[in-house]
Amino acid sequence: MKTWILKPVAGASLLALACLASSCASTGRHVSDWGEIDLAPGDTGNCWSNPCRVYLQMPPGPGPMVVTADGISLGTFPAGQRVAIGSFFESNAIRIPGAGVPPAYVYIPPVK
Repeated sequence: MKTWILKPVAGASLLALACLASSCASTGRHVSDWGEIDLAPGDTGNCWSNPCRVYLQMPPGPGPMVVTADGISLGTFPAGQRVAIGSFFESNAIRIPGAGVPPAYVYIPPVK
């Protein structure tokens, strides 16, 4: 009988990979649609069209909040409302900095 022992480098690599995979995991719903998609903080969405119109349910809070996609500001939107944040041509991580909510992820297929 063989006993498998991971070398320290291989074990560290597996641990790093597991941590990286869990950091991309969402805490919300998994939604899928074509043409447009509705997301909320923590959601992961697959939109099967390119481009895809994205709507975001803003969290409750005082006043307007900035929304970013992959670090680029999309604008300021009112708290607690469903807002259109734009049409996307590629996958993005959508964040509301300072709101204390998890990002939403939208996956969009590349144009062939």
